[in-house]
Amino acid sequence: MGKLHSLYILAFLWTLWCCLHSLLISRRVTNSMKVFLGANYAYYRLWYNIISLLTLFPVVIYQLKLQEKIIFTWPWPWKLVKIIMYLAAFFLFYGGYRAYDMKYVLGIRQLQERREDKIQKEVEFTTSGILEYVRHPWYSGAIILVWAFGPMTDVTLVTKIILTAYIVIGTFLEEKKLVQEIGVPYREYRKRVPLYITWKKG
Repeated sequence: MGKLHSLYILAFLWTLWCCLHSLLISRRVTNSMKVFLGANYAYYRLWYNIISLLTLFPVVIYQLKLQEKIIFTWPWPWKLVKIIMYLAAFFLFYGGYRAYDMKYVLGIRQLQERREDKIQKEVEFTTSGILEYVRHPWYSGAIILVWAFGPMTDVTLVTKIILTAYIVIGTFLEEKKLVQEIGVPYREYRKRVPLYITWKKG
């Protein structure tokens, strides 16, 4: 019962972190913060990233303290599958890195625009690079990495399931947000380009 109780706590902590992570970047909260913070909203993305990282540490530390029971390792030829999964995840993350405005993602561009007294612009809608083949390369890569990383244990299985569910739910929330913000161009983009899998329609 003690181990089961620990797994429940772990599941609760990961769920709490996922909910906080999503809530702070939700359209409702960010719109409220724009009004509340005014010009200081330029710091919000940076604060969001820092808070997300700091609140992640206690969850990871708690997980590392738990005793684990091995369910599955990666013997040969499964090790080859694992390597392919790592390569696929790297390709997706790197493709996203090339396509996205990383200064905006990290919150740096917003601070530069504030210092220069420029009007803060929203990130531009782009479909270049890997975005011609998949709409959410980082989410795809994250799902692959979650399942490829480390051995499968009773502890890591809880984490993998919750994080996968979070990424999938987060994807559809992001899709809804993008449709609201971009409108028809994004609806047309969804018809042409798949969600997760890197193959091109048409």
